[in-house]
Amino acid sequence: MDEFDYVVVGAGAAGCVLANRLTASGRHRVLLLEAGPEDRSPWIHVPVGYGRTYTDPAVNWMYTTEPDAELDDRRTYWPRGKVLGGSTSINALVYVRGQPGDFDDWAAAGNPGWSYADVLPYFRKSEDHVWGASPFHGAGGPLYVGDMSDQVHPLCENFIRACEANGVRRIRDFNGAESEGAGLWQMMIRDGLRVSAATAFLKPARSRPNLTVRTRALASRIRFEGTEARAVEYLAGGTREVASARREVIVAGGSINSPQLLQLSGVGDAALLNGLGIPLVRHAPAVGRNLQDHLCVVYFYRSRVPTLNNRLYPLTGKIRAALEYAFTRRGPLAMSVNQAGAFIRSRPGLARPNMHVYFNPISYTTASATRRRVLNPDPYPGFLMSFNTCRPTSRGTVAIRSPDATAAPSIHANSLSTPEDVADVFEGSRLLRRLAAAEPLASVIDTELQPGADRQSDEALLADFRARSGTVFHASGTCAMGPDPETSVVDARLRAHGLGRLRVVDASVFPAVTSGNTTAPVYMVAEKAADMILADA
Repeated sequence: MDEFDYVVVGAGAAGCVLANRLTASGRHRVLLLEAGPEDRSPWIHVPVGYGRTYTDPAVNWMYTTEPDAELDDRRTYWPRGKVLGGSTSINALVYVRGQPGDFDDWAAAGNPGWSYADVLPYFRKSEDHVWGASPFHGAGGPLYVGDMSDQVHPLCENFIRACEANGVRRIRDFNGAESEGAGLWQMMIRDGLRVSAATAFLKPARSRPNLTVRTRALASRIRFEGTEARAVEYLAGGTREVASARREVIVAGGSINSPQLLQLSGVGDAALLNGLGIPLVRHAPAVGRNLQDHLCVVYFYRSRVPTLNNRLYPLTGKIRAALEYAFTRRGPLAMSVNQAGAFIRSRPGLARPNMHVYFNPISYTTASATRRRVLNPDPYPGFLMSFNTCRPTSRGTVAIRSPDATAAPSIHANSLSTPEDVADVFEGSRLLRRLAAAEPLASVIDTELQPGADRQSDEALLADFRARSGTVFHASGTCAMGPDPETSVVDARLRAHGLGRLRVVDASVFPAVTSGNTTAPVYMVAEKAADMILADA
Protein backbone atom coordinates (compact mmCIF):
# COMPACT_ATOMS: atom_id res chain seq x y z
CA MET A 1 0.00 0.00 0.00
CA ASP A 2 1.37 3.41 -1.01
CA GLU A 3 1.30 6.05 1.71
CA PHE A 4 0.91 9.81 1.34
CA ASP A 5 0.02 12.73 3.57
CA TYR A 6 -2.91 13.71 1.37
CA VAL A 7 -4.81 11.76 -1.26
CA VAL A 8 -6.73 14.07 -3.58
CA VAL A 9 -9.42 12.45 -5.73
CA GLY A 10 -10.05 14.29 -8.99
CA ALA A 11 -7.71 16.47 -11.06
CA GLY A 12 -10.20 19.13 -12.08
CA ALA A 13 -10.18 22.80 -11.09
CA ALA A 14 -10.06 22.08 -7.36
CA GLY A 15 -7.78 19.05 -7.44
CA CYS A 16 -5.10 20.77 -9.51
CA VAL A 17 -5.08 23.80 -7.19
CA LEU A 18 -4.77 21.53 -4.15
CA ALA A 19 -1.97 19.50 -5.73
CA ASN A 20 -0.04 22.70 -6.33
CA ARG A 21 -0.62 24.43 -3.02
CA LEU A 22 -0.26 21.39 -0.73
CA THR A 23 3.11 20.42 -2.25
CA ALA A 24 4.62 23.91 -2.48
CA SER A 25 6.45 23.76 0.84
CA GLY A 26 7.95 20.34 0.11
CA ARG A 27 6.81 19.06 3.51
CA HIS A 28 3.79 17.02 2.41
CA ARG A 29 3.52 14.06 0.04
CA VAL A 30 0.42 14.28 -2.14
CA LEU A 31 -1.20 11.77 -4.47
CA LEU A 32 -3.54 13.16 -7.13
CA LEU A 33 -5.86 10.61 -8.72
CA GLU A 34 -7.61 11.26 -12.04
CA ALA A 35 -10.00 8.84 -13.73
CA GLY A 36 -9.25 10.24 -17.18
CA PRO A 37 -6.08 10.51 -19.28
CA GLU A 38 -3.36 13.12 -19.65
CA ASP A 39 -4.49 16.31 -21.42
CA ARG A 40 -2.60 15.59 -24.65
CA SER A 41 -5.40 16.02 -27.19
CA PRO A 42 -4.75 19.14 -29.30
CA TRP A 43 -8.49 19.85 -29.22
CA ILE A 44 -8.14 20.57 -25.50
CA HIS A 45 -5.58 23.31 -26.02
CA VAL A 46 -7.06 25.03 -29.10
CA PRO A 47 -9.69 27.28 -27.48
CA VAL A 48 -12.52 26.58 -29.92
CA GLY A 49 -11.74 22.87 -29.66
CA TYR A 50 -14.34 22.50 -26.94
CA GLY A 51 -16.74 22.03 -29.83
CA ARG A 52 -15.06 18.63 -30.30
CA THR A 53 -14.33 17.63 -26.69
CA TYR A 54 -17.98 18.39 -25.89
CA THR A 55 -18.84 14.86 -27.05
CA ASP A 56 -15.52 13.03 -26.87
CA PRO A 57 -15.85 10.03 -24.52
CA ALA A 58 -12.05 9.87 -24.25
CA VAL A 59 -12.06 13.03 -22.12
CA ASN A 60 -15.72 13.44 -21.14
CA TRP A 61 -18.01 11.52 -18.78
CA MET A 62 -20.93 12.34 -21.11
CA TYR A 63 -23.62 11.97 -18.48
CA THR A 64 -27.34 11.92 -19.23
CA THR A 65 -30.02 12.86 -16.73
CA GLU A 66 -33.13 10.88 -15.93
CA PRO A 67 -36.29 12.00 -17.77
CA ASP A 68 -37.14 15.49 -16.54
CA ALA A 69 -40.87 15.79 -15.90
CA GLU A 70 -41.10 19.54 -16.50
CA LEU A 71 -38.96 19.38 -19.65
CA ASP A 72 -41.32 17.15 -21.61
CA ASP A 73 -39.77 14.07 -19.97
CA ARG A 74 -36.56 14.66 -21.90
CA ARG A 75 -33.21 13.26 -20.84
CA THR A 76 -30.66 16.07 -21.02
CA TYR A 77 -26.97 15.75 -21.78
CA TRP A 78 -24.49 16.77 -19.07
CA PRO A 79 -20.86 16.78 -20.26
CA ARG A 80 -18.21 16.71 -17.54
CA GLY A 81 -14.43 16.62 -17.96
CA LYS A 82 -12.70 13.25 -17.50
CA VAL A 83 -9.09 14.30 -18.10
CA LEU A 84 -6.34 16.24 -16.34
CA GLY A 85 -7.90 19.64 -15.77
CA GLY A 86 -11.39 18.17 -15.51
CA SER A 87 -14.09 20.40 -16.95
CA THR A 88 -11.59 23.28 -17.24
CA SER A 89 -10.09 21.30 -20.14
CA ILE A 90 -13.37 21.17 -22.09
CA ASN A 91 -15.33 24.27 -21.06
CA ALA A 92 -16.02 27.55 -22.90
CA LEU A 93 -13.19 29.39 -21.09
CA VAL A 94 -15.25 32.22 -19.56
CA TYR A 95 -13.93 33.68 -16.30
CA VAL A 96 -16.80 35.04 -14.19
CA ARG A 97 -16.77 35.01 -10.40
CA GLY A 98 -20.44 35.67 -9.82
CA GLN A 99 -22.06 38.50 -7.89
CA PRO A 100 -20.67 39.62 -4.52
CA GLY A 101 -24.06 38.92 -2.95
CA ASP A 102 -23.69 35.23 -3.85
CA PHE A 103 -20.94 34.81 -1.29
CA ASP A 104 -22.58 37.02 1.31
CA ASP A 105 -25.52 34.61 0.99
CA TRP A 106 -23.17 31.69 1.67
CA ALA A 107 -21.96 33.34 4.88
CA ALA A 108 -25.48 34.27 5.94
CA ALA A 109 -26.51 30.62 5.59
CA GLY A 110 -24.22 29.73 8.50
CA ASN A 111 -20.83 29.52 6.83
CA PRO A 112 -18.46 31.98 8.53
CA GLY A 113 -15.49 33.05 6.46
CA TRP A 114 -17.26 32.82 3.09
CA SER A 115 -18.55 36.36 2.57
CA TYR A 116 -17.41 38.28 -0.49
CA ALA A 117 -14.92 40.24 1.61
CA ASP A 118 -13.54 36.92 2.90
CA VAL A 119 -13.17 35.23 -0.48
CA LEU A 120 -11.97 38.14 -2.63
CA PRO A 121 -8.33 37.64 -1.54
CA TYR A 122 -8.49 34.05 -2.81
CA PHE A 123 -9.83 35.12 -6.20
CA ARG A 124 -6.93 37.56 -6.39
CA LYS A 125 -4.41 35.00 -5.18
CA SER A 126 -5.06 32.63 -8.08
CA GLU A 127 -4.95 35.31 -10.78
CA ASP A 128 -2.35 36.55 -13.18
CA HIS A 129 -4.68 39.13 -14.69
CA VAL A 130 -3.83 40.83 -17.96
CA TRP A 131 -4.73 44.21 -16.41
CA GLY A 132 -2.32 43.73 -13.50
CA ALA A 133 -2.85 43.98 -9.77
CA SER A 134 -5.70 46.06 -8.36
CA PRO A 135 -8.10 45.89 -5.41
CA PHE A 136 -10.14 43.38 -7.45
CA HIS A 137 -7.49 41.48 -9.43
CA GLY A 138 -4.24 39.68 -8.79
CA ALA A 139 -0.99 39.53 -10.70
CA GLY A 140 1.62 36.80 -10.66
CA GLY A 141 -0.71 33.96 -9.71
CA PRO A 142 -0.88 30.70 -11.69
CA LEU A 143 -4.13 31.46 -13.56
CA TYR A 144 -3.88 33.79 -16.53
CA VAL A 145 -7.07 35.75 -17.18
CA GLY A 146 -7.13 37.54 -20.53
CA ASP A 147 -8.94 40.43 -22.18
CA MET A 148 -10.11 39.37 -25.65
CA SER A 149 -11.74 42.66 -26.64
CA ASP A 150 -9.41 43.12 -29.62
CA GLN A 151 -10.52 39.81 -31.12
CA VAL A 152 -14.27 39.54 -30.53
CA HIS A 153 -16.67 39.73 -33.45
CA PRO A 154 -17.93 43.28 -34.28
CA LEU A 155 -21.52 42.13 -33.75
CA CYS A 156 -20.83 41.99 -30.01
CA GLU A 157 -20.90 45.80 -30.05
CA ASN A 158 -24.44 45.73 -31.48
CA PHE A 159 -25.50 43.51 -28.59
CA ILE A 160 -23.92 45.76 -25.93
CA ARG A 161 -25.48 48.88 -27.43
CA ALA A 162 -28.90 47.15 -27.54
CA CYS A 163 -28.49 46.46 -23.84
CA GLU A 164 -27.66 50.14 -23.29
CA ALA A 165 -30.81 51.08 -25.19
CA ASN A 166 -32.70 49.00 -22.60
CA GLY A 167 -31.14 50.87 -19.69
CA VAL A 168 -28.36 48.36 -19.01
CA ARG A 169 -25.02 50.06 -18.57
CA ARG A 170 -21.87 49.00 -20.40
CA ILE A 171 -19.35 47.33 -18.10
CA ARG A 172 -15.66 46.67 -18.69
CA ASP A 173 -15.06 44.23 -15.84
CA PHE A 174 -17.67 41.72 -14.65
CA ASN A 175 -15.23 40.77 -11.88
CA GLY A 176 -14.59 44.28 -10.59
CA ALA A 177 -16.44 46.68 -8.34
CA GLU A 178 -19.79 45.97 -10.04
CA SER A 179 -20.99 42.85 -11.84
CA GLU A 180 -24.22 44.30 -13.24
CA GLY A 181 -24.15 45.38 -16.87
CA ALA A 182 -23.34 44.30 -20.42
CA GLY A 183 -19.91 43.70 -21.84
CA LEU A 184 -17.29 41.24 -23.03
CA TRP A 185 -16.30 38.16 -21.09
CA GLN A 186 -12.79 37.75 -19.76
CA MET A 187 -11.27 34.50 -20.99
CA MET A 188 -8.83 31.91 -19.66
CA ILE A 189 -6.81 32.08 -22.89
CA ARG A 190 -3.14 33.00 -23.24
CA ASP A 191 -1.31 33.41 -26.55
CA GLY A 192 -4.07 31.53 -28.34
CA LEU A 193 -4.04 28.53 -25.98
CA ARG A 194 -6.49 27.32 -23.32
CA VAL A 195 -5.48 27.99 -19.74
CA SER A 196 -6.83 25.00 -17.81
CA ALA A 197 -6.34 23.90 -14.23
CA ALA A 198 -3.83 21.36 -15.54
CA THR A 199 -1.71 23.90 -17.42
CA ALA A 200 -2.01 26.70 -14.85
CA PHE A 201 -1.73 24.88 -11.53
CA LEU A 202 -0.67 21.28 -12.08
CA LYS A 203 2.03 21.57 -14.73
CA PRO A 204 4.28 23.88 -12.64
CA ALA A 205 4.06 21.44 -9.71
CA ARG A 206 4.62 18.13 -11.49
CA SER A 207 8.39 18.27 -11.17
CA ARG A 208 8.14 18.32 -7.38
CA PRO A 209 9.27 14.99 -5.89
CA ASN A 210 6.52 15.14 -3.25
CA LEU A 211 3.71 15.12 -5.85
CA THR A 212 2.52 11.92 -7.52
CA VAL A 213 -0.08 12.10 -10.30
CA ARG A 214 -1.85 8.97 -11.48
CA THR A 215 -4.14 9.16 -14.49
CA ARG A 216 -6.68 6.56 -15.61
CA ALA A 217 -7.13 5.83 -11.92
CA LEU A 218 -10.81 5.62 -10.96
CA ALA A 219 -11.45 6.02 -7.24
CA SER A 220 -13.90 3.32 -6.18
CA ARG A 221 -14.10 3.63 -2.40
CA ILE A 222 -12.78 5.53 0.59
CA ARG A 223 -11.65 3.19 3.34
CA PHE A 224 -12.61 4.14 6.87
CA GLU A 225 -11.45 3.01 10.30
CA GLY A 226 -14.54 3.69 12.30
CA THR A 227 -15.48 7.15 11.09
CA GLU A 228 -12.00 8.27 10.04
CA ALA A 229 -10.97 8.22 6.39
CA ARG A 230 -7.71 6.30 6.03
CA ALA A 231 -7.23 5.32 2.39
CA VAL A 232 -8.63 5.38 -1.12
CA GLU A 233 -9.18 2.33 -3.29
CA TYR A 234 -8.88 2.92 -7.01
CA LEU A 235 -8.97 0.97 -10.24
CA ALA A 236 -5.96 1.32 -12.54
CA GLY A 237 -4.98 -0.89 -15.46
CA GLY A 238 -7.54 -3.51 -14.51
CA THR A 239 -6.25 -3.90 -10.95
CA ARG A 240 -7.42 -2.57 -7.62
CA GLU A 241 -4.87 -0.35 -5.85
CA VAL A 242 -4.93 1.27 -2.42
CA ALA A 243 -3.34 4.53 -1.30
CA SER A 244 -3.36 5.48 2.36
CA ALA A 245 -3.57 9.04 3.67
CA ARG A 246 -1.65 9.91 6.83
CA ARG A 247 -3.49 13.20 7.19
CA GLU A 248 -6.58 13.54 4.98
CA VAL A 249 -8.52 12.24 2.03
CA ILE A 250 -9.77 15.15 -0.08
CA VAL A 251 -12.61 14.48 -2.50
CA ALA A 252 -12.51 16.85 -5.48
CA GLY A 253 -14.46 14.95 -8.10
CA GLY A 254 -17.07 17.60 -8.86
CA SER A 255 -20.79 17.77 -8.27
CA ILE A 256 -21.54 14.40 -9.84
CA ASN A 257 -18.55 12.26 -8.92
CA SER A 258 -17.99 13.52 -5.37
CA PRO A 259 -21.40 12.46 -4.00
CA GLN A 260 -21.07 9.26 -6.03
CA LEU A 261 -17.77 8.38 -4.32
CA LEU A 262 -19.11 9.20 -0.86
CA GLN A 263 -22.14 6.99 -1.42
CA LEU A 264 -19.98 4.14 -2.76
CA SER A 265 -17.95 4.48 0.44
CA GLY A 266 -20.90 4.19 2.81
CA VAL A 267 -21.54 7.89 3.38
CA GLY A 268 -25.03 8.90 2.32
CA ASP A 269 -28.69 8.24 2.88
CA ALA A 270 -29.01 5.00 4.84
CA ALA A 271 -32.03 3.78 2.88
CA LEU A 272 -30.21 4.15 -0.44
CA LEU A 273 -27.04 2.44 0.75
CA ASN A 274 -28.81 -0.37 2.60
CA GLY A 275 -30.86 -1.07 -0.50
CA LEU A 276 -27.66 -1.54 -2.49
CA GLY A 277 -25.92 -3.64 0.15
CA ILE A 278 -23.27 -1.00 0.90
CA PRO A 279 -22.11 -1.05 4.55
CA LEU A 280 -23.11 2.20 6.22
CA VAL A 281 -20.30 4.36 7.61
CA ARG A 282 -22.47 7.39 8.33
CA HIS A 283 -26.07 8.27 7.59
CA ALA A 284 -25.61 11.55 5.71
CA PRO A 285 -28.94 12.29 4.00
CA ALA A 286 -27.72 15.46 2.27
CA VAL A 287 -25.13 13.65 0.14
CA GLY A 288 -26.29 13.94 -3.46
CA ARG A 289 -29.15 16.30 -2.66
CA ASN A 290 -29.42 20.07 -3.24
CA LEU A 291 -28.33 19.64 -6.89
CA GLN A 292 -28.54 22.98 -8.69
CA ASP A 293 -27.78 24.06 -12.23
CA HIS A 294 -28.36 26.94 -14.60
CA LEU A 295 -30.90 26.02 -17.26
CA CYS A 296 -30.99 28.08 -20.44
CA VAL A 297 -32.76 28.30 -23.77
CA VAL A 298 -31.18 29.65 -26.97
CA TYR A 299 -32.85 32.13 -29.30
CA PHE A 300 -31.42 31.88 -32.84
CA TYR A 301 -31.45 34.72 -35.36
CA ARG A 302 -30.68 34.93 -39.06
CA SER A 303 -28.46 37.96 -39.61
CA ARG A 304 -28.36 40.59 -42.35
CA VAL A 305 -24.60 41.04 -41.80
CA PRO A 306 -21.74 38.51 -41.70
CA THR A 307 -21.15 36.52 -38.52
CA LEU A 308 -18.74 33.76 -37.55
CA ASN A 309 -20.91 31.45 -39.68
CA ASN A 310 -19.46 33.13 -42.75
CA ARG A 311 -15.94 32.30 -41.61
CA LEU A 312 -16.42 28.81 -40.19
CA TYR A 313 -19.05 27.19 -42.41
CA PRO A 314 -17.26 27.15 -45.81
CA LEU A 315 -14.37 24.73 -46.21
CA THR A 316 -12.23 27.59 -47.49
CA GLY A 317 -13.09 29.57 -44.37
CA LYS A 318 -12.09 26.68 -42.13
CA ILE A 319 -8.76 26.42 -43.97
CA ARG A 320 -8.12 30.16 -43.65
CA ALA A 321 -8.98 30.06 -39.93
CA ALA A 322 -6.65 27.09 -39.39
CA LEU A 323 -3.79 28.84 -41.20
CA GLU A 324 -4.38 32.07 -39.29
CA TYR A 325 -4.27 30.15 -36.03
CA ALA A 326 -1.18 28.15 -37.01
CA PHE A 327 0.83 31.25 -37.93
CA THR A 328 -0.51 33.90 -35.53
CA ARG A 329 -2.41 32.10 -32.72
CA ARG A 330 -5.29 34.46 -33.47
CA GLY A 331 -8.62 34.30 -35.26
CA PRO A 332 -11.81 32.33 -34.51
CA LEU A 333 -9.94 29.18 -33.45
CA ALA A 334 -8.12 31.17 -30.75
CA MET A 335 -11.38 32.29 -29.16
CA SER A 336 -14.47 31.02 -27.45
CA VAL A 337 -17.64 31.69 -29.43
CA ASN A 338 -19.23 32.78 -26.14
CA GLN A 339 -17.93 36.34 -26.39
CA ALA A 340 -20.34 38.86 -24.84
CA GLY A 341 -23.11 38.88 -22.29
CA ALA A 342 -24.81 40.64 -19.44
CA PHE A 343 -26.11 40.40 -15.90
CA ILE A 344 -29.47 42.19 -15.90
CA ARG A 345 -32.43 42.87 -13.62
CA SER A 346 -35.37 41.80 -15.73
CA ARG A 347 -37.81 44.02 -13.81
CA PRO A 348 -37.72 46.91 -11.34
CA GLY A 349 -37.58 46.27 -7.62
CA LEU A 350 -34.98 43.49 -7.62
CA ALA A 351 -32.04 43.81 -5.24
CA ARG A 352 -29.55 42.54 -7.81
CA PRO A 353 -29.44 41.04 -11.33
CA ASN A 354 -31.53 37.92 -11.80
CA MET A 355 -30.72 37.13 -15.46
CA HIS A 356 -27.51 35.94 -17.06
CA VAL A 357 -27.58 36.66 -20.81
CA TYR A 358 -25.15 35.26 -23.38
CA PHE A 359 -24.40 36.55 -26.87
CA ASN A 360 -22.58 34.40 -29.45
CA PRO A 361 -21.89 35.72 -32.99
CA ILE A 362 -22.56 32.25 -34.42
CA SER A 363 -25.56 29.94 -34.87
CA TYR A 364 -26.04 26.20 -35.19
CA THR A 365 -29.77 25.57 -35.31
CA THR A 366 -29.39 21.91 -36.36
CA ALA A 367 -27.23 21.02 -33.37
CA SER A 368 -28.53 18.23 -31.16
CA ALA A 369 -28.17 17.90 -27.42
CA THR A 370 -25.07 15.75 -27.85
CA ARG A 371 -23.60 17.44 -30.93
CA ARG A 372 -22.52 21.05 -30.63
CA ARG A 373 -21.56 22.24 -34.11
CA VAL A 374 -19.21 25.07 -33.14
CA LEU A 375 -16.89 24.23 -36.03
CA ASN A 376 -19.72 23.59 -38.49
CA PRO A 377 -22.34 26.31 -38.04
CA ASP A 378 -25.38 27.18 -40.14
CA PRO A 379 -24.73 27.86 -43.86
CA TYR A 380 -26.06 31.42 -43.58
CA PRO A 381 -25.15 34.34 -41.30
CA GLY A 382 -26.65 33.93 -37.86
CA PHE A 383 -26.14 34.54 -34.17
CA LEU A 384 -27.71 33.56 -30.88
CA MET A 385 -28.72 34.94 -27.51
CA SER A 386 -29.68 32.90 -24.49
CA PHE A 387 -30.63 33.43 -20.87
CA ASN A 388 -30.74 31.62 -17.59
CA THR A 389 -31.97 32.67 -14.18
CA CYS A 390 -29.04 33.50 -11.92
CA ARG A 391 -30.32 31.84 -8.76
CA PRO A 392 -32.60 28.89 -9.56
CA THR A 393 -34.72 27.52 -6.74
CA SER A 394 -35.29 24.02 -8.17
CA ARG A 395 -33.28 21.24 -6.54
CA GLY A 396 -32.33 17.81 -7.87
CA THR A 397 -30.40 14.75 -6.73
CA VAL A 398 -27.47 12.52 -7.62
CA ALA A 399 -27.60 8.89 -6.47
CA ILE A 400 -25.63 5.77 -7.26
CA ARG A 401 -27.47 2.93 -8.97
CA SER A 402 -25.20 0.10 -7.80
CA PRO A 403 -22.00 -0.57 -5.81
CA ASP A 404 -20.12 -0.56 -9.15
CA ALA A 405 -17.88 2.52 -9.35
CA THR A 406 -17.83 2.33 -13.15
CA ALA A 407 -21.62 2.71 -13.41
CA ALA A 408 -22.88 6.24 -14.02
CA PRO A 409 -25.00 7.61 -11.17
CA SER A 410 -28.61 8.62 -11.56
CA ILE A 411 -29.02 12.38 -12.08
CA HIS A 412 -32.46 13.86 -11.41
CA ALA A 413 -32.23 17.52 -12.42
CA ASN A 414 -35.82 18.26 -11.30
CA SER A 415 -35.86 21.36 -13.49
CA LEU A 416 -38.59 24.02 -13.32
CA SER A 417 -39.99 22.43 -10.19
CA THR A 418 -40.75 25.74 -8.48
CA PRO A 419 -43.11 28.59 -9.44
CA GLU A 420 -40.20 31.04 -9.20
CA ASP A 421 -38.18 29.23 -11.87
CA VAL A 422 -41.22 29.02 -14.17
CA ALA A 423 -41.86 32.75 -13.73
CA ASP A 424 -38.24 33.45 -14.70
CA VAL A 425 -38.81 31.68 -18.02
CA PHE A 426 -41.29 34.41 -18.91
CA GLU A 427 -38.99 37.13 -17.58
CA GLY A 428 -36.02 35.90 -19.57
CA SER A 429 -37.96 35.36 -22.78
CA ARG A 430 -39.39 38.88 -22.69
CA LEU A 431 -35.94 40.26 -21.92
CA LEU A 432 -34.36 38.65 -24.99
CA ARG A 433 -37.19 39.94 -27.15
CA ARG A 434 -36.64 43.48 -25.82
CA LEU A 435 -32.93 43.27 -26.58
CA ALA A 436 -33.57 41.95 -30.10
CA ALA A 437 -36.02 44.80 -30.76
CA ALA A 438 -33.51 47.49 -29.76
CA GLU A 439 -31.07 49.22 -32.08
CA PRO A 440 -28.52 48.60 -33.33
CA LEU A 441 -29.32 44.89 -32.94
CA ALA A 442 -32.78 45.06 -34.50
CA SER A 443 -31.49 46.35 -37.85
CA VAL A 444 -29.13 43.38 -38.33
CA ILE A 445 -31.79 40.74 -37.59
CA ASP A 446 -33.40 39.24 -40.67
CA THR A 447 -35.64 36.86 -38.75
CA GLU A 448 -35.95 35.08 -35.42
CA LEU A 449 -35.41 31.44 -36.37
CA GLN A 450 -36.12 29.85 -33.00
CA PRO A 451 -38.45 29.94 -31.20
CA GLY A 452 -39.93 32.08 -34.00
CA ALA A 453 -41.94 35.28 -34.07
CA ASP A 454 -45.22 33.32 -34.05
CA ARG A 455 -44.57 32.24 -30.46
CA GLN A 456 -45.69 35.22 -28.41
CA SER A 457 -47.91 34.01 -25.57
CA ASP A 458 -46.57 32.92 -22.20
CA GLU A 459 -47.93 29.45 -22.90
CA ALA A 460 -46.06 29.22 -26.20
CA LEU A 461 -42.79 30.50 -24.73
CA LEU A 462 -42.99 28.10 -21.78
CA ALA A 463 -43.73 25.20 -24.13
CA ASP A 464 -40.69 26.17 -26.20
CA PHE A 465 -38.53 26.32 -23.07
CA ARG A 466 -39.71 22.89 -21.98
CA ALA A 467 -38.92 21.49 -25.44
CA ARG A 468 -35.52 23.07 -26.11
CA SER A 469 -33.82 24.19 -22.89
CA GLY A 470 -30.65 22.59 -21.60
CA THR A 471 -27.94 22.87 -18.99
CA VAL A 472 -25.32 25.61 -18.89
CA PHE A 473 -23.02 23.04 -17.23
CA HIS A 474 -22.94 24.64 -13.76
CA ALA A 475 -23.95 21.66 -11.61
CA SER A 476 -23.28 22.33 -7.93
CA GLY A 477 -24.48 21.88 -4.37
CA THR A 478 -24.56 18.09 -3.95
CA CYS A 479 -22.19 18.07 -0.95
CA ALA A 480 -23.30 21.44 0.33
CA MET A 481 -21.52 23.44 2.99
CA GLY A 482 -23.57 24.33 6.06
CA PRO A 483 -23.90 23.95 9.83
CA ASP A 484 -26.67 21.30 9.89
CA PRO A 485 -25.65 17.68 9.10
CA GLU A 486 -29.23 16.92 8.08
CA THR A 487 -29.18 19.45 5.25
CA SER A 488 -25.47 19.83 4.47
CA VAL A 489 -22.45 17.56 4.01
CA VAL A 490 -19.44 19.66 5.04
CA ASP A 491 -18.84 22.43 7.57
CA ALA A 492 -17.37 25.86 6.87
CA ARG A 493 -13.86 24.34 6.79
CA LEU A 494 -15.11 21.81 4.21
CA ARG A 495 -14.73 18.91 6.65
CA ALA A 496 -17.33 16.18 6.28
CA HIS A 497 -19.83 16.29 9.15
CA GLY A 498 -19.30 13.49 11.65
CA LEU A 499 -16.26 12.05 9.87
CA GLY A 500 -12.57 12.51 10.48
CA ARG A 501 -9.77 13.27 8.03
CA LEU A 502 -12.17 13.78 5.12
CA ARG A 503 -12.96 16.95 3.15
CA VAL A 504 -14.80 17.78 -0.02
CA VAL A 505 -13.45 20.61 -2.19
CA ASP A 506 -15.23 21.42 -5.47
CA ALA A 507 -18.47 22.95 -6.77
CA SER A 508 -20.47 20.35 -4.85
CA VAL A 509 -19.84 22.32 -1.62
CA PHE A 510 -21.55 25.47 -2.93
CA PRO A 511 -24.54 26.10 -0.63
CA ALA A 512 -26.16 27.81 -3.62
CA VAL A 513 -24.96 28.04 -7.20
CA THR A 514 -23.23 31.32 -8.00
CA SER A 515 -24.93 33.72 -10.40
CA GLY A 516 -22.54 33.11 -13.29
CA ASN A 517 -20.06 30.54 -14.55
CA THR A 518 -18.66 28.26 -11.87
CA THR A 519 -14.99 27.72 -12.81
CA ALA A 520 -13.66 30.86 -11.13
CA PRO A 521 -15.54 30.20 -7.86
CA VAL A 522 -14.18 26.64 -7.75
CA TYR A 523 -10.63 27.98 -8.07
CA MET A 524 -11.38 30.31 -5.17
CA VAL A 525 -12.85 27.52 -3.02
CA ALA A 526 -9.77 25.37 -3.62
CA GLU A 527 -7.37 28.22 -2.81
CA LYS A 528 -9.18 28.85 0.47
CA ALA A 529 -9.39 25.12 1.21
CA ALA A 530 -5.64 24.70 0.71
CA ASP A 531 -4.97 27.41 3.28
CA MET A 532 -7.36 25.78 5.76
CA ILE A 533 -5.86 22.32 5.21
CA LEU A 534 -2.32 23.58 5.74
CA ALA A 535 -3.38 25.58 8.80
CA ASP A 536 -5.02 22.50 10.31
CA ALA A 537 -1.88 20.49 9.62
